[in-house]
Amino acid sequence: MRAPASGGATKKPLPDVVAGNGKIYLAIEVKTTTKDKIYIDHPQIDALIEFSDIFGATPYLGMKFKYTKWLFLAPENILKTKNGNYKIEKDYCLEKALELDEICGFDTQVKF
Repeated sequence: MRAPASGGATKKPLPDVVAGNGKIYLAIEVKTTTKDKIYIDHPQIDALIEFSDIFGATPYLGMKFKYTKWLFLAPENILKTKNGNYKIEKDYCLEKALELDEICGFDTQVKF
């Protein structure tokens, strides 16, 4: 399910995408950019974690940088800035993030 309002229509935490197959449930906050960095305010990640805890889903931040596949990071792998918000750099994401098949449990990728 895609939630296009992404929390704008409600005060309750709501990720951009909720997906599941009866065994695995995912809550995904989606970000795209043409730059090499993405900045995210901490309330968005806090809401993603809160929703996931209530719903029983695994939270991920889904990112699409220019010329890359969709990549996914769990909130605990997202680096905080000094002001408490979050910053994800493309190189870090390419090294640490998972691909869609990996978060769905279909495949695992060996990263060196």
